Amino acid sequence: MKTLNAVIAISILVVSSFAMAEGGGDRVYGRMMQENQQAMEQYALKNSKAIPEIVHYEYGMNLDVQKVVSVTQANKSCDVAPSRMTYEDSAGKLNTLEYIVMGTKCQHGG
Repeated sequence: MKTLNAVIAISILVVSSFAMAEGGGDRVYGRMMQENQQAMEQYALKNSKAIPEIVHYEYGMNLDVQKVVSVTQANKSCDVAPSRMTYEDSAGKLNTLEYIVMGTKCQHGG
C-alpha cells in the first residue's frame, strides 16, 4: 500500500510539473526561441555562414559584437524570461547569445 501511495504521489508531481512547464508563458517563449533559431539557420545558409551555436551568457563574458542580426521580442510581462541575440563578430562569424531579461510591463510604485 505504501508503494502504491508513493507511486501515486510521484505521478501527481510529474504530471503537475509537465502542466507548469506547458504553461502559456513557457510555450510562448519556447516557440519564440524555436522560430528565432530557424530564422538564424536560414540567415546563416543564405549568407554562407556556419549556423551559430547557442551560448548562454555568463557575467563578465567578453563579447565582440560588430553587427546585430536579430534580437528576440521583448518580454511583455513583468517576469524574467529568456531572450536571444544573434550577431556577427569582427571576423564575420555568427554568434547566438541567450540571456535572461526582465519584462517591460512592470509597474513601479511611487
